[in-house]
Amino acid sequence: MSAPDGLSLAASPAGRGFRLEAAQFLPASRERVFAFFSDAFRLETITPPWLEFRVLTPAPIAVSAGTLIDYRLKLHRIPVRWRSRIAVWEPASRFVDEQVCGPYRRWHHEHFFEAVDGGTLCRDVVDYDVPGGGLVDFLFVRRDLRRIFSYRRRRLSEFFPG
Repeated sequence: MSAPDGLSLAASPAGRGFRLEAAQFLPASRERVFAFFSDAFRLETITPPWLEFRVLTPAPIAVSAGTLIDYRLKLHRIPVRWRSRIAVWEPASRFVDEQVCGPYRRWHHEHFFEAVDGGTLCRDVVDYDVPGGGLVDFLFVRRDLRRIFSYRRRRLSEFFPG
């Protein structure tokens, strides 16, 4: 990661859409960090308030491969529904969520959790595509994603201080 905030946004290496990469060290065990991310409702606490993000799927959500989760949020004040599917579920190591329906043409988000000295390295790799292509990505989406992931980084540091 070359950016000071641990974020990288670029064209997808596959030549289809765009890629966001983020990394953050958290001073907690991999199992504890993964357990935090395993609770779909925690996403509400690490998502910026301006998105008005809410999980619609009733609790409790037993997350595993194939689990569908419904959300509501606002993008630039426009109400949006989003459904994601957990495509891969490897407890304590990684999981993948993919948009089934929502604002993106494609959203494939891999979450990696690596035990390192003193804690856990969390890495995110998001491959996405948007209606309107590069212009819409440049004008809106990249800036929004940078703000969202920067907020998330701050909130995670509060949940896992060190």
